[in-house]
Amino acid sequence: MPPEGVAFLFTISIVGGIVLLFPVARALAERIRGRADGGVKEELQMMREDLLAELQQARREIGDLGERMDFAERLLVKKTEQ
Repeated sequence: MPPEGVAFLFTISIVGGIVLLFPVARALAERIRGRADGGVKEELQMMREDLLAELQQARREIGDLGERMDFAERLLVKKTEQ
């Protein structure tokens, strides 16, 4: 086999190995990163719970404001009827 053919096969082998091993290396890196992010998951869970609590508070306040508007509208209607 001529040296050009050996060089070509060697290059193809390297490129093929990289293409085949890249997803495996990425999956391994994600798995390692997942173990180190345990504290981050807890922090995200706490932030999620805080956000949900704030959302519930905002909903209550919006409901209160709606009731106040209804009350004010009834007072205005009563006043104009008299």
